[in-house]
Amino acid sequence: MVIKENAYAKINISLDVTGKREDGYHDMVMIMQTVSLCDELTITIGEGEGVSARSNLRFIPGDERNLAVKAAVKYLEAVGERDKGVSIDIRKNIPVGAGMGGGSADAAAVLRGLNRAFEGKLSTEELISLASETGSDVAFCLVGGTMLATGRGEKLSPLPPMPPCFITVCKPDFSISTPELFKKLDSVHLKGHPDTAGLIAALEKGSLPELCRRMYNVFEDVGDRRMRTVSQIKGQLLDHGALGAVMTGTGSAVFGVFQDRGQAETACADLQKEYGFCCVTEAVDRLL
Repeated sequence: MVIKENAYAKINISLDVTGKREDGYHDMVMIMQTVSLCDELTITIGEGEGVSARSNLRFIPGDERNLAVKAAVKYLEAVGERDKGVSIDIRKNIPVGAGMGGGSADAAAVLRGLNRAFEGKLSTEELISLASETGSDVAFCLVGGTMLATGRGEKLSPLPPMPPCFITVCKPDFSISTPELFKKLDSVHLKGHPDTAGLIAALEKGSLPELCRRMYNVFEDVGDRRMRTVSQIKGQLLDHGALGAVMTGTGSAVFGVFQDRGQAETACADLQKEYGFCCVTEAVDRLL
């Protein structure tokens, strides 16, 4: 049996870190949004061949270091189908090391695809539980839409959808290590925190300008030299007419939100001349 499933990227409209937990993780408060940029997965289910993955990017592992493989193993164990073999072919379109949840999105797509193949053996709640065990952002990528994410990012509360807009994403040639950035964050005093209540109020009003004015990511305050490039990209997006611009996740991708498609595409074309990856994408509603 062959199943095809898209793995949709995410952006952080806001990202706050409120403390470090005893288990070594950090408490997060984030407003997250699914976007139409996606990896394309082909999942082949057979008999007794184990679980493996392959990708158009050679450096991506094919074993359980890959969250998509880890998710498939967990799913087969949960439904009592360990004798099944699963081969996952991933066409990567989401940039790696961008803060857009590409690996988490692939894992989430595997869970959705396998549950479809096995005729919904797991409830949505059971799938979310498996996703949370697989990785911090996998639960969000599984459900999608516009969500308030707390805890490690696995506790989700639905929010009104992001107003219609066009989102220009730009990733410079470098990536930023998530553990490294958390370590730096622990050693600095943050300048400020996102106005989460104000962001939620803007979503409830359906006001894109009010939402964009409040977009904020505390990781931009860590003092890393690479944040200069992040600031430059933000400035260029704003110069092209973006209502707001912010880094997503732990970076290094930056996005700007536009009301006008033409402005978004012009910004993308100009940024593409200077930086490694650039695309125009749109918000996506819930997937489950």
